[in-house]
Amino acid sequence: MDFIIAPLVCFVVFSFAYGIFELFVRRKERLNIIEKIGDKLDVAHLQSSITLPSFGGKSLSFGALKGGCLLMGIGIGLLVGLLLNVGFNVGFIEQGIDFSNWQNRNLISVAYGAPVLIFGGLGLLIAFTIETKMSKKKD
Repeated sequence: MDFIIAPLVCFVVFSFAYGIFELFVRRKERLNIIEKIGDKLDVAHLQSSITLPSFGGKSLSFGALKGGCLLMGIGIGLLVGLLLNVGFNVGFIEQGIDFSNWQNRNLISVAYGAPVLIFGGLGLLIAFTIETKMSKKKD
């Protein structure tokens, strides 16, 4: 792993420096564009054509629904992973399989990861269906 540390450190340092320079250049470009537009526009013409949007209407935000369904899915996935792990351990112990082998421990760790991802994705799909039904009902 030592062979990858030097290129990785160089990449991080140069990307950080590039990002900082890009921010300053982008800011100067935006200020120049604003100055050029400001010189060409007539304020009297803008006052008659600009209307501000009204933010009085309630809009539904589904961020809490998405987060709640995702966390519920992850929790159910962890529970299913625990139940699978206990079931695998009991079955393996009865068959006399040793857990000191790396492959056996790796198979058991998949019993946690797979249900978490499956049920987390399922939670997001449920949130999406609820969101689309509520937006159709709103329209």
